[in-house]
Amino acid sequence: MSVRNKIGILSDTHLIRPDDGFRRRAERAFAGVEIILHAGDLTDISVLDVFKDKEVHAVHGNMCHTSSRSRLPGSKIIQVESFKIGLLHGMGCRHDLVDCLLRQFKEEVNCIVSGHTHIPRWEQIGPVLFINPGSFTGTGRYGAPGTYAILEVGEELRGGIFSL
Repeated sequence: MSVRNKIGILSDTHLIRPDDGFRRRAERAFAGVEIILHAGDLTDISVLDVFKDKEVHAVHGNMCHTSSRSRLPGSKIIQVESFKIGLLHGMGCRHDLVDCLLRQFKEEVNCIVSGHTHIPRWEQIGPVLFINPGSFTGTGRYGAPGTYAILEVGEELRGGIFSL
């Protein structure tokens, strides 16, 4: 499969402002990607400044400051090649997570990227690929490392979850 677009995916950074450590980790994790998707709880909008040389799509989450909530939508659909990618934080989806995420979009999507749980997930269910990159800053339980996803777009969608 020839890759035409490489997408870096992160969520739940929970930063008031990006520090040097975050910048270094982001540069290393997302070297060679053209597009960044942030699935919410970035907290402050300045987190996105780290990705100024890339095409950035982001949504707000339940922990975002007012500045982020006022500038970012709660959900959106991004078209990459022939694929539609739904992006949202995923708060409010507790039981029947898959059905809840699917109901958030009025049109069919090929992939849904969400955050909120801090639990990495890469799962194809029927025609839809579900991706949760986990928490980039490693805010999971028991000192879990930060995680992120790389999505490669070509004739199909492929990629995976990675630890920092």
